Amino acid sequence: MKVIKTSPYIPTEVNIREDGKNRAIIEAYPFEEGYGVTVAHPLRRLILGSSVGYAATAVKIEGASHEFDTIRGMHEDVAVFILNLKNVRFKIKDGSESATISYSFSGQREIFGSDLENERVEVVNPEKFLASLNEDGQLNFTVKIHKGMGYVPSEELRDDALKEYIFMDAFFTPVKKANYKIENILVDDNPNYEKVIFEVETDGQIEPIEAVANALETMHKQMSVFANVLNVDISNSKSSIEIDEKVLDFLLKPLDELNLTVRSFNCLDKAQIKYIGQLVMMNESELKDVKNLGKKSLDEIKARLEEVGFPVEKRLDENVKRSLLKKLEQLKG
Repeated sequence: MKVIKTSPYIPTEVNIREDGKNRAIIEAYPFEEGYGVTVAHPLRRLILGSSVGYAATAVKIEGASHEFDTIRGMHEDVAVFILNLKNVRFKIKDGSESATISYSFSGQREIFGSDLENERVEVVNPEKFLASLNEDGQLNFTVKIHKGMGYVPSEELRDDALKEYIFMDAFFTPVKKANYKIENILVDDNPNYEKVIFEVETDGQIEPIEAVANALETMHKQMSVFANVLNVDISNSKSSIEIDEKVLDFLLKPLDELNLTVRSFNCLDKAQIKYIGQLVMMNESELKDVKNLGKKSLDEIKARLEEVGFPVEKRLDENVKRSLLKKLEQLKG
């Protein structure tokens, strides 16, 4: 007979491992059938869309009035230089919302991202090439860096008060990759439970795990609007009882630990109810079906369960219930 559930299985296992620089694999399981994609797809979108990073948004280049100009002594056109600058990933060290940094280079040399680091900013991809100068070259420029998320086109960043600047499309997101796959996993002889496997890679502005944590926090905040309207505490639902190891140990104790009267204890004992956990998993209807258990004994049991924190009208979480059942089977064995 198929087990009738009253609440979905709650995943209990999370494995995290680093897989190269700024890359991590996160596995979570077991999910109910169909729940994997329900959770993974919106989380992936939030990882990509709500992660906050830094990007260069505008640059002022001495001797250049527009992106199609050239700079004497610089091998690259201004357009190429700006494209290279867009690929440099900055990080403002003090966490400020924005920074304006000026640079000056001269003489025969190549300029890389590492040359843009100073006391204000860090460059997380210092190997990125910017430009090359000859012996007569002189490159002076000022770059504006902002914190943001997602993608913002240059048209939305333009500021008439900064006419001397060339504005750039800004790719703020620090996440380079966020993929997931779903595999089946066996739970209690049921092969249809699911494991969600996330692969997250960042550019180094933030750690992959931080990106996932931020996305989860964003998801929780977005969903809270429904909880507020419906007066539901999604952070601490009171519809079920959760268990830690200390309480689990209590539930595995013999029934006589409850100090019931002889009549109540004997009725339960004859019904093969030997442990407190077995009693806690029973609802009122099941208790009433216990042979020779009268109303007085029923009321006593309900009152005693209330005293120890497991009132009959409350139910154990399905995940906890499974764990308790396994432990009880081991004790019986």
